[in-house]
Amino acid sequence: MSAQHEIRTEQLRSGYGARVVVDGVDLVVPSGRISVIVGANACGKSTLLKTIARLLPAQDGAVVLDGRRIDTIPTKELARTLGLLPQQPVAPEGIVVTDLVGRGRHPHQKLFRPWTTADDQAVTSAMAAAGVLDLADRAVDELSGGQRQRVWIAMALAQSTDVLLLDEPTTFLDVSHQIEVLDLLTDLNRTRGTTIVMVLHDINLAARYADHMVALRAGRVVADGPPHAVVTAELVREVFALDSLVVPDPVSGAPMVLPRGRHHVGIAPGGALDGVADPSSAAASLAPALSSALSPTSDVLERP
Repeated sequence: MSAQHEIRTEQLRSGYGARVVVDGVDLVVPSGRISVIVGANACGKSTLLKTIARLLPAQDGAVVLDGRRIDTIPTKELARTLGLLPQQPVAPEGIVVTDLVGRGRHPHQKLFRPWTTADDQAVTSAMAAAGVLDLADRAVDELSGGQRQRVWIAMALAQSTDVLLLDEPTTFLDVSHQIEVLDLLTDLNRTRGTTIVMVLHDINLAARYADHMVALRAGRVVADGPPHAVVTAELVREVFALDSLVVPDPVSGAPMVLPRGRHHVGIAPGGALDGVADPSSAAASLAPALSSALSPTSDVLERP
């Protein structure tokens, strides 16, 4: 099992040059849990993750890992505890998949310590978990976007850290592979106790897979806590400037956001759903029927 670590930010401010993007963030990352950061584009999600990972220096405040400011921890020591998959990583030209995944073992190498069987096993295990064993001898720059993303995830897994930070790990993936990746990260959390912090754009997937959610708006934390406490119609309006209905996800029971938009909406501007005064109750009442329809034994799925 992974060791448990305390990660927190204290009045953290960071950005790019004179531009402040993350402004005064106080946050505690629950150890051994899955935390997901959500928010509108350009609200500071990736900047916050980069600052926690020390890819971006804090302009003010601090990131603290196990009681130590992160900027005082030696690089290799930090890399053995904390792994990062950035949003758009770049692979060296011509490198093959096995070699790229093997670079995840770099923090575990020492000056006079050769590559070992344990390193081979870690790389093979990571590739198998990410579903890229069949790509082992392929050049990374020949792969599709989705395949490359899974290879980068394999490299992060090969690093074997207790804490894993991922910036939009489902980017470039179709819906099937999105679920596979998020299931894989959940397995990693449940079997090894790995602390996972990731940025996701899809608020419904975030609510389904997160133990803890953090909602950002304009570089500040608007809400954080379990999905049921964070994902509300009011918060969606505040964070995303979107009118919506929040109902139970019929598959997981997590909160699910149904955007209203301007078209294809059965709810009148005044809030009536086919004459029903309480649209939330009416929509929630659909959950059992949806759940039945999505059941593997449902005849709805069996119709040609």
